[in-house]
Amino acid sequence: MRLRIDLAYDGTDFRGWATQPGLRTVQHQVENALAVALRVGVRDDDPPGSARVPVVCAGRTDAGVHARGQVVHADVDEARVLASAGRSPAPPLEALVRRLNGILPPDVVVRRVEQAPDGFDARFSATWRRYVYRVADRPGSLDPLTRRHVLAWPRPLDVDLLRSASAQLVGHHDFASFCKRREGATTVRTLLDLDWRRTPAGVVEATVRADAFCHSMVRALVGCLLAVGEGRRPPEWPAQLLVERERSAQVAVAHAHGLTLEEVAYPDDDELALRAEQTRARRAELPASGPASDPASHTDEETT
Repeated sequence: MRLRIDLAYDGTDFRGWATQPGLRTVQHQVENALAVALRVGVRDDDPPGSARVPVVCAGRTDAGVHARGQVVHADVDEARVLASAGRSPAPPLEALVRRLNGILPPDVVVRRVEQAPDGFDARFSATWRRYVYRVADRPGSLDPLTRRHVLAWPRPLDVDLLRSASAQLVGHHDFASFCKRREGATTVRTLLDLDWRRTPAGVVEATVRADAFCHSMVRALVGCLLAVGEGRRPPEWPAQLLVERERSAQVAVAHAHGLTLEEVAYPDDDELALRAEQTRARRAELPASGPASDPASHTDEETT
């Protein structure tokens, strides 16, 4: 059976989502916890802690990035799920949530586990991901209790300038100016929303929603726009960089800890398989003259 697992984590003490030898990662913690909960064993010659149940996530967050709405899937033996409930009176999947949270460290929490509908793929079935970047730019909005997920900024920001500059970036574009290129991977994305607001607590929030993101894209966009918000660059500057389609040394990538993956959206159950098939189809590169009109999906969801 395929499980859909919704989880949240504080990324401060992780070296990102993806498993890396010898490093503490979210994927490693989740896969090991599933192996323990479902009693998946290892051979006698395997090192301790090497048992794992592979998972696929909706978006591979980078080192220091947090998540409230991460989604993963795992293919497991249904009999093991039923057996893992033991004597619990709760339904097996509810019991599995409690068991996983008893195994995982406190900076990772499983919020829900359910049997995934046919055709569901946590990565390829997703229609969009929504991130929020949080900045405290006033002494009154600085809070030591939120310092692990809010960036402290030393200069005041103009939200109207941030909105004006961001509006020019929304749409279907090649975001090569704001991405780390990877060989064989496209930098074409559809940016659905990029908006800023100041919360009642005085924190400035950037909400960024797209079909997917390429490597470092969100933090590069935020870093570029912060220069506009504090008045160092004109509102037209980010759009000018966008059309150049070349990464600029003038763009500072914002710190990771201000970024949180808040939500991943999926189509109706009867459209999941088609969406996954469409997403796997390679997106054509943009022509040199400018934005493309084809909003087809891509295959390269990367760290943000």
